[in-house]
Amino acid sequence: MKGIRNITPYVPGEQPNYPDMIKLNTNENPYPPSPTVATVLKHFDAEQLKRYSSVDNLALKTVLGGKHGLSPDHFLIGNGSDEVLAFCFLAFFNSSDPILFPDITYGFYKVWAELFKIPFKELPLNNAFEVNCNDYIQLNGGIIIANPNAPTGLFKPLSEIEKLLQKNQDVIVIIDEAYIDFADQSAVSLLDKYPNLIIIRTFSKSRSLAGLRIGYAIGNPEYVKIVESIKSSFNPYSVDMLAENIAVAAVYDEEYYLGITAEICKTRDWFSKKIEEIGFHSLESKTNFLLLTHPELVIEELYHYLETKDVFVRYFPKIERLSNYLRISIGTQEDMEIVYQLMADYIWKKTT
Repeated sequence: MKGIRNITPYVPGEQPNYPDMIKLNTNENPYPPSPTVATVLKHFDAEQLKRYSSVDNLALKTVLGGKHGLSPDHFLIGNGSDEVLAFCFLAFFNSSDPILFPDITYGFYKVWAELFKIPFKELPLNNAFEVNCNDYIQLNGGIIIANPNAPTGLFKPLSEIEKLLQKNQDVIVIIDEAYIDFADQSAVSLLDKYPNLIIIRTFSKSRSLAGLRIGYAIGNPEYVKIVESIKSSFNPYSVDMLAENIAVAAVYDEEYYLGITAEICKTRDWFSKKIEEIGFHSLESKTNFLLLTHPELVIEELYHYLETKDVFVRYFPKIERLSNYLRISIGTQEDMEIVYQLMADYIWKKTT
C-alpha cells in the first residue's frame, strides 16, 4: 500500500500478572514509592482534573533545580524519559552525518533513528562489553551513550565522558542516566563546561515510579528551549497534573530513596557473589540489574525454567552476543534469595 511506513518497533519486557510472581525483567524498583508520594496521592483534589495540566511544569522544574543546583530553565519534563529522548532525537539529530551509539545498548535508540529517518552508526562494544570512547572520535551528527549502559550495567567514569565531550564539541552529546543513582558521579557537573551536553533522567528506576511516566532532560537553557518547541508541537500537556504533583513529592523525599537505593545495591552485590559460587559470571553492574551467563548452561533453558517457577527475567535471543546471557533485575533481598536457590537447584539437577 502506498505511503505506509515500515518500522520495527522496540520490544519491551513482557508484563505478566500472576499472584506471587517474582518480576525481574524490566528493571522496576522492588520497593514502593515514598510515604510522601502516597500522602500526595491520597489527598489529591480530584476536582483539579477539570483543568488542563501545567504547560511549563514549573513546580517540578523548580524542585529539580534545587536538587541539582541549577535554574528551572535547565530542565524539560516529559511523559517518561522515552518521550524526552524522542524529542531530543528530533531536536538535535538533523545532520546528514550519522549519529553514533553502541551496538548493544537501549534498543529504543535504533528505533527512533529509523522512525525519524536519522542516519546512524552502531559502534561495537569491546570484548568486555565496554564502550570505547576513542571509537567516537570520528565524523558524526551527534552521540548518545547510556551511562551506566543497559543491558550490560557497566559504567564509564566521568573522565571518559569528559573525553567524549572534549572531542565532539560541535554536536550534541546525550548521556542517558536512567540508572545513575545506582552508580557513581553524574555528568551534571560537566554542564557548565560543555554546553553541548544533554543529560536524561527518569523517575522509573530509583524513584519507584515506573507506572507514573515521568522523565526529564537537563541541559543548556538555549538547547532546552529547542526541545520544548518540539514537545509543544506534539502535546504541550504531556505531563498530567497528578503525575507532576507526585514527582515533586518524590524529589523532596530524598532520604527515603537514598535508603532503598543503598538496599538494592547491597542486594545486587550479595546476589552477584552468591551466583559466582555456583559458576555464573556477571558483569560488574552499577545499575539495579545484572547481566550474567554460565559456561556450562544453555541460558535459554534456564530462562524457561525460571518462567515455570513464576520468576520472570529478560532474555535477548535476537542479540547474538547476548544469546547466552540473562539480565536479572534486582528485587528485594527475599526475592533474590528465592531466585538464587532456584538457580542453584537448577545447576544441581544439570550436573548430577
